[in-house]
Amino acid sequence: MTTTLLDLLRPEFSSRTAIVLPESNVKITYDDLRHQVQSLAESLAAFGIGRNDRVGMALPNGLPTIVGFLAASMAGTAAPLNPAYRDDEFRFFLEDTSAKVLLLPPDGAEAARTAAAATSVPVLTIDMDAEGHVHLRGVSGRKPHGPVAATDPALILHTSGSTGRPKRVPLSHVNLSISASNVAKTYRLGPDDVSLCVMPLFHVHGLVASTLATLATGGTVVVPAKFSPLSFWRVARDHGATWYSAVPTIHQLLLARAESGAARPAGAEKLRFIRSCSASLPPQVMHDLESAFGAPVLEAYGMTEAAHQMASNPLPPAAHKPGSVGPGTGVGISIRDEHGHSVKTGERGEVCIKGPNVIKGYENNAEANATAFFGEWFRTGDQGVLDDEGYLTLVGRLKELINRGGEKISPREIDEVLLAHPAVAEAVCFGVPHPTWGEEVEACVVLREGADGSDLMAYCKERLAEFKRPKQIHVTTTIPRTATGKIQRRIVAQAFSKAAS
Repeated sequence: MTTTLLDLLRPEFSSRTAIVLPESNVKITYDDLRHQVQSLAESLAAFGIGRNDRVGMALPNGLPTIVGFLAASMAGTAAPLNPAYRDDEFRFFLEDTSAKVLLLPPDGAEAARTAAAATSVPVLTIDMDAEGHVHLRGVSGRKPHGPVAATDPALILHTSGSTGRPKRVPLSHVNLSISASNVAKTYRLGPDDVSLCVMPLFHVHGLVASTLATLATGGTVVVPAKFSPLSFWRVARDHGATWYSAVPTIHQLLLARAESGAARPAGAEKLRFIRSCSASLPPQVMHDLESAFGAPVLEAYGMTEAAHQMASNPLPPAAHKPGSVGPGTGVGISIRDEHGHSVKTGERGEVCIKGPNVIKGYENNAEANATAFFGEWFRTGDQGVLDDEGYLTLVGRLKELINRGGEKISPREIDEVLLAHPAVAEAVCFGVPHPTWGEEVEACVVLREGADGSDLMAYCKERLAEFKRPKQIHVTTTIPRTATGKIQRRIVAQAFSKAAS
């Protein structure tokens, strides 16, 4: 029985390849990975890290990040951070997690170093030699780490903060292990599978879906230093990738390089499926991906508070439905009204979840926890509907609904109308303050290269009721996103309302 993340690296896989670094062609077996994790955990313990101590990490994708994460989860609690944060962001997260140490690469990371100095957090350098051995500089000796329980926090992350101050999310070894198992069962992962990891490893999507679910089943994780649409298919071909998981932004970047009507790219031959998660996937993009790359595209639904996956479209021959995120995957899903009562099949309401991978509450945040649950059901803040086959369709974030004179408008509905226009590559709708209606509808779009969007207002007039139609459509070259590809409508609204003023 799996009790800790280290137990995912099972002895029967010891001689198999666990990690591949394509740039250097370094290959690490399960046995080697396990020994490196144990060694680094003992180095952290020798430095003084104990149970519940937070080990900050600001590292690029690679073996040091994976070994560092697993080792930190054994000696204390891993607290990975986005290496692209600015000085003040690093300061906030280091202080908020009470980090006892910060692991950084040998070079660069100046903002993180400045923040660590300002907050008196010691910095340790983690690097890798040419043979693929990870080292922690500046620590002498090793010390056995304390006993680890399944309920101990392995990972501390923050919510995206789309509705306010980020909240701390403590994920235990059992939360993460069960979520990884749910992912593996959903896609029938096994020792012959090769995951091409293009998601950042400071985020639960890359850690749980791309990495832990693969390691739990004896497969191989191919970890480029960063995602590149130019080298993606070459890496997939060279290492025999059987699947990859990404946000829609990455899928669309790959599609942009695919020639219409051309044969699928070399490297796509072994793909069993393509997974999409962490942001909504427009049905047209799903169709285009399947046509271009010749593999079923399975949209999933995840969130940090559930240690990632909650629902997913299944593998063929079961139906995968465009626009739906599929049925629950080891997680109970209930649609409830504002009073916490379940609604009828086909009716809209708030998506609520429960399961052993779901947190029991935010850390040290009684105010948030008081409203985060309906009894044992965690409130996701998403609005959705279940059909008679149990497939979930998300309508939007409850806090993102636009209230125009009492009419509640789902921004996603307007996004999809705009995305159906042949000139539009990306679209985001949002609400802006209005003196009469309370809120008014606006949108921003990115046009396809060489396309003309002059008829967009007329196009919307034909397809949307008057109260839903954007009163202004901003044309831009980029839409603000988080580091993991999520669109935060509040941030988009602020950016474009400022630009217009």
